Amino acid sequence: MKKILTLMLIITMTAACTKKNGTVELTVSAAASLKNTMEETKAAYEKANPGTAITVNYASSGSLQHQIEEGAPVDVFISASPKQINALKEKSLLEDSTITQLYKNSIVLIVPLDSDISGFNDLSGEMTGKLALGEPASVPAGQYAMEVLVSLKLADTVKNRTVFAKDVREVLTWVESGNADAGIVYRTDAMISSKVKMAAQAPEGSHKPVIYPGAVIKTSPNMKPASEFLKWLSTDKDAVDIFTKYGFSPVN
Repeated sequence: MKKILTLMLIITMTAACTKKNGTVELTVSAAASLKNTMEETKAAYEKANPGTAITVNYASSGSLQHQIEEGAPVDVFISASPKQINALKEKSLLEDSTITQLYKNSIVLIVPLDSDISGFNDLSGEMTGKLALGEPASVPAGQYAMEVLVSLKLADTVKNRTVFAKDVREVLTWVESGNADAGIVYRTDAMISSKVKMAAQAPEGSHKPVIYPGAVIKTSPNMKPASEFLKWLSTDKDAVDIFTKYGFSPVN
């Protein structure tokens, strides 16, 4: 049975990641917070490189990490935190020479447009409703959010009113729909919504730096084109302009 499953995995990876009709097909697993940015970036890259087709799988960075650990056919992984990249590196699942710090982000508190909440301190007073966070164990935005709450000594105060989402975009959706009275997300998530406002940015030093790293998976049959795409993301002017437009900033 084990041999059969291994053979099926190899066949799946070959079908999903190699050339088809002369086109190199790359599979990218990217943090959910990158969805809008990556869709535009993907289109720009495919236009500039007509021999390459890119499929992007979006989920929380922790979920994507586990998928790769279980053998999912992935060429490039872009995480919202170094934690997941480091975990895969320790298991020798990455091509270490390709590990790259791509872009930076920041953490903000968002609320509905008609909310009176104007800062993190209001979470302990005026707000009596739900506070939405990403699940800290698997969602980097949730991990950063908990760091902020602990730093501001608010974690215990809001504990009974906190609800956890499967990824940061779900947090945004809950606040947009009014199912949560506030949420902690990336600045880039807040920027794409017309239904929420940024009440405050997390204070400097209240959480670890929000770094988005990327790497090529060691089992990728498209090592060269995957490496070229990853390098392009942080060095090409078109790519940098797209990421900057959505609120990201270069690491260097």
